[in-house]
Order: sequence, then C-alpha cells, then structure tokens
Amino acid sequence: MKFENSQYFKIKHYKIERPFGNFYLLESFFISELNEGIHFDWEMVKSIMDELIMFYGSDAQIGYISNRFNSYSLNPQVWEEIDEKYGIMVAAAIVTYNPMAFMNATLEKQFYKKSIKRCDSLEVAFQWISNLRELKKD
Repeated sequence: MKFENSQYFKIKHYKIERPFGNFYLLESFFISELNEGIHFDWEMVKSIMDELIMFYGSDAQIGYISNRFNSYSLNPQVWEEIDEKYGIMVAAAIVTYNPMAFMNATLEKQFYKKSIKRCDSLEVAFQWISNLRELKKD
C-alpha cells in the first residue's frame, strides 16, 4: 500500500518528488517509495540525503521506512556508505510485499550495522519505527 493511500497520510509531512520516486519526511523519520524498475544508485541516494540534511539537520537522528511496493534494485553496500558519510539514520524498516523482496531485504540487513526490521505492512513499519527509543523526544 502506498503511503498516500494509508491511514498515516494525514500525519503532517513534507513530500519530495523525484523522477526515481517519492519521499515523505515526517517529524522523526522518512518514507521512500521508489519507482518500478529503477536502479537506486549513489547519485540518487546522495541527492535525497542532502535534502534530508537540509530538512532535519546534520546532527539529526532519524528513522527510515522503505515502502517497497515496486520492484527495483540497489547495491546493498550503500547502507554502509550512507552511515559513514551521513550518520543520521538510527534504524530502518523495510516493507516487502513478496518473497523476493523479503529475501533482498534480508541480504541488505547483513550490510547495515544498525537495526533493520523487515515488515509485511506499512502499519507494522509505522508501529515499530514510532516506538524506537532513539527517536523518542524526552
């Protein structure tokens, strides 16, 4: 299910539209919905990360939901590169809708030192990311 079609769409957010997908920036995490068939390369990652830094700040600690209702590719080692260069993501939830996407998420989990939760729905991802201790405002 797309974020725009979910019950969560009413939550205050800022939308970034790119030719390769849409990104929704919420208070303490963001959601990506990439387009079918693209290869999410480092230049695309960098352009979005630069936007995130502008929106959240370079010292932010944010979560990430990858809502993968489309099929696309990425180099799983990009997780480590993102962490080394930016260091603002504390954890990620990957929402998968088929067994192949789940296997890909499992592979990516091996490349990221921080927590990645594989979810079968946007609702599960929202519940998990919303309850992360690292994102709680005291």
